[in-house]
Amino acid sequence: MSDHSGKNLLFAGVGGQGILLIAEIAARAAIRAGFDVKKTEVHGAAQRGGSVVSHVRFASEVYSPLIPAGEVDILLSLEKLEGLRWAHCVRPGGVIVLNNEERMPQPLDEKKVEYPKNIEQFLTNKGFSVKLIDANAIAIELGNFRAANTVLLGAIAPQTDIDDEHWIDVMRESLNPKLLDLNLRAFEEGHKSWNALV
Repeated sequence: MSDHSGKNLLFAGVGGQGILLIAEIAARAAIRAGFDVKKTEVHGAAQRGGSVVSHVRFASEVYSPLIPAGEVDILLSLEKLEGLRWAHCVRPGGVIVLNNEERMPQPLDEKKVEYPKNIEQFLTNKGFSVKLIDANAIAIELGNFRAANTVLLGAIAPQTDIDDEHWIDVMRESLNPKLLDLNLRAFEEGHKSWNALV
């Protein structure tokens, strides 16, 4: 097990983006690495494109699955507006990984509200370390846009102090064998995309 004290990870997006799957993989990878792990999720009308968020906490000991506001180490958001919505939970100097995707929430879409501009710049100006990754484009290049979530998981994995072997073992156990190769490649491309930003 790593001697690091652990991490608080917050996964956010909208229904259908695979948030709960990657949160589950993260939790299982942390267990394999020897950490105490707690996970919970909150989802509204997820099947209708509503907000979905999952908390994953791991350390030598974890008492509550919910991360207190201001204590998230890494916020991974599969959609930019959800990143903005949950940014208040990130600690000072924390990392926000944004997928370069804009999906208007359904209730707002029906009212023809304008999507906020320059979200990443706004968050950067607030002092967060913001990483914008075009995970959809990477996933499409690999052959399936639905692997965007795994691209982003691959981007944050090295920042968690959990060895790659644990992530890969959990993916081998958890994912549909037909999609395993795609997701392993997406995970690796996520590593590369992070390194290209550093």
